[in-house]
Amino acid sequence: MSITTATREATTDSRPLADRARPVVLGLFRVVASFLFLCHGLQGFGAFGGIDGAGAGVAFGEWPGWFACVIEVVGAVLVLSGLYTRVAAIALSGVMAYAYFTVHAPEGLLPLQNMGEPAALYSWVFLTIAVVGPGAFALDQLRRR
Repeated sequence: MSITTATREATTDSRPLADRARPVVLGLFRVVASFLFLCHGLQGFGAFGGIDGAGAGVAFGEWPGWFACVIEVVGAVLVLSGLYTRVAAIALSGVMAYAYFTVHAPEGLLPLQNMGEPAALYSWVFLTIAVVGPGAFALDQLRRR
């Protein structure tokens, strides 16, 4: 039995570095992306210079901007903490896709022309998180126990 145990430990330890690092890298990717997105959502409420660089926020209850900011902030906090990560990431991906197609795409064909590059990129980032999962450091892992 000790030979089998030693063989199992050697096999586990001999995994490629990329396989061992994957959960940590995914977790760090999730944390960094959602923190940056949280800052983006808070701009709608006047933080970090606001939506105009002078501290202005979206008017309370204004459709769809104010509601988008609420979804962005709540979703970003959920993804950041790793709680209900996949559901929150799908919602955020949808919010950014909606923003791209309703606000940016009518202004031009390409994201660089219509200033929609951040919306398109965040949409794909959150879709990726929804598909691959939260990685390490997620509260979802505690919730499942």
